Amino acid sequence: MSEWVLLLGGSTGHGAATAKRLAKDGYGVIAFHFDRGEAKKIAEETINEVNEISGGRCHYFNTNAASEDAMQSFIPKIKEITAGSKLKLLLHSIAFGTTTNFFGDKPVTQRQMDMTVHVMGNSLLYWTQNLLNEELLGDGSRIIGLTSEGNYLAMEGYGPVSVAKVAMEAVIRQIGWELGQFGITANSVQAGVTPTRALTKINDRWEDWVENTKKRNPMRRTTTPEDVAGTISMLLKSEANFINCSIIYCDGGEHRSGTI
Repeated sequence: MSEWVLLLGGSTGHGAATAKRLAKDGYGVIAFHFDRGEAKKIAEETINEVNEISGGRCHYFNTNAASEDAMQSFIPKIKEITAGSKLKLLLHSIAFGTTTNFFGDKPVTQRQMDMTVHVMGNSLLYWTQNLLNEELLGDGSRIIGLTSEGNYLAMEGYGPVSVAKVAMEAVIRQIGWELGQFGITANSVQAGVTPTRALTKINDRWEDWVENTKKRNPMRRTTTPEDVAGTISMLLKSEANFINCSIIYCDGGEHRSGTI
């Protein structure tokens, strides 16, 4: 298999699990991450594993993928890596933004809000535009973004990220609507509460969220990154060619239960 996938956020959590799964499926993996300190050590472990699984068909870049400079600098490298062939997948799995309330002791600032919405939402549009212009997307390509039930529920400390997720879903819906005629599909995957490093950054009650989720989830457990990776793997199959502009739930039915 000569196809490549591009992951925006591929070093930890859902992105890391997806990188490993798609490498096992035979795809070459190109991924961005933005890790420092302890997170960088975790990223290095992921990179080594993906590199081994893929037989060396693995390229990771540690930089801010949401910046315009990164797009302009790295897209030519991506084109070189893929020899100009169309990407099978562009996955948005960046979990970097401000987690705070709109009001209170530390209300979100305009700068924080703009950054969060750009990084976790709008940046997917600009990547898609640039990749399309460079003819790196075409018939059979998938655009997928990860969302959560915070897109319609109000939660402690989640306000800015919630706005970003809603923006991303709208971006994805419009991408699929406009590019579907070219065989390019765009969908969101809504994961359930998942005990990842990103979850611990939302607020101090994350352990309560996990325990409450186990009780309210019809399958009596939380979502795992591997669950999400498996869903994305299925969406790359030809049988999923007609799934477009949709939200696919990978949460064991959690979104149909009570709130956290």
